[in-house]
Amino acid sequence: QIGTFLVLGFSITALFILSVLWGDQWKTVRLSFQITAPYLHIGAITIMVLLSWPVALHAIRADKKVVQVIIVGPYLAILLFLFLIPLGMYSPCIRETGTLGPKPALIGHRGAPMLAPENTEMSFQKTIEHGGDGLETDVTISYDGVPFLMHDSTLRRTTNIKEVYPNNTAQNAALFSWDTLQELNAGTWFLKDKPFSCMGSLSRADQNQAMNQSIYKLSNFLRLAESQNKLVIFDLYRPPEEHPYRNSWINRTLEVILNESGIRPHLVLWLENDMRSFVQSVAPGFQQTMGSKAPVEDLLMDNIAKLNLAYTEMSSEDIRKYAKVNITTNLYVVNEPWLFSLAWCSGAHSVTTNAVHTLKNLSQPLFLMTPQQYNIMWILTDLTSVLLISLIFAL
Repeated sequence: QIGTFLVLGFSITALFILSVLWGDQWKTVRLSFQITAPYLHIGAITIMVLLSWPVALHAIRADKKVVQVIIVGPYLAILLFLFLIPLGMYSPCIRETGTLGPKPALIGHRGAPMLAPENTEMSFQKTIEHGGDGLETDVTISYDGVPFLMHDSTLRRTTNIKEVYPNNTAQNAALFSWDTLQELNAGTWFLKDKPFSCMGSLSRADQNQAMNQSIYKLSNFLRLAESQNKLVIFDLYRPPEEHPYRNSWINRTLEVILNESGIRPHLVLWLENDMRSFVQSVAPGFQQTMGSKAPVEDLLMDNIAKLNLAYTEMSSEDIRKYAKVNITTNLYVVNEPWLFSLAWCSGAHSVTTNAVHTLKNLSQPLFLMTPQQYNIMWILTDLTSVLLISLIFAL
């Protein structure tokens, strides 16, 4: 008994730890059920048909009626549950013809990081080349006040700083001058580390171009977006305490956007929440974007036009609720076709993705079907399984 309790306690503890460590993964699994549930139902019924043979064999060999009931009873109860489970099943991709909304716009996450080094000119050019609708990036400000694109707090992962300045690899990226940053290569790491397993092989021309990428200025990034009429959205990182632009980081970024880039204000999805009212006063044309859910009344009061949410927060009900007051929803980071299909069926206006080149080719959501098609599939599956199981037990 002590051993049983120890095993039970260990199992519960292990499940709790896994649920904490793999919280996002569990959320992804739950989301996948929304789109794959109809097919998982067919799979479960198929397994029950296969199990009917050993169940029938053991039931026939049992001498006592009680034993037969113990063997067959749970099997039939599970089978009945599976037959009826579609009554409570929900999938946003099971919908009437003509009710599907437009395909979500595709915003390149740091450009096209499966095709080129992230946050470089080449990466954004690849997004544009493959028909992306917008560009997402990360903005840091150099020590002398030049906003540039860099996701990490240090330069170790995406530049060759180990070779050029080996003693400064742990230094915050914002503490370098722009002249120093220009000396670094921002592309060779991409060919060496291959950050995505599904990258595929690059052409010789793309390899040569990737090897010659440098750190990209925000002003050049914005000029590129303006020239191609692309939306931009970015995370703006506040410099560390010893930085001269620590308290004027937003003002400096606004100077570049409004005075140096020439980008039209409506193309800017402004995400930073600090000093939002000030930003609205100097740049009323920006599309104010919030990074978390909030009551509709609060969002309208802050003139929020778009929500930028992690895909794990996807909810077709919330998306519809916000859309009724003209607040659109962008989900990040959506790379897999099934997840993009779910976002499409749920009514998302746009997604941030590493895979613009893949998702652009999707003409309709995967697993899309009408309720009538699903009902036919459900009934045929149940009737076929009943027939097969009955034959197996009869034999």
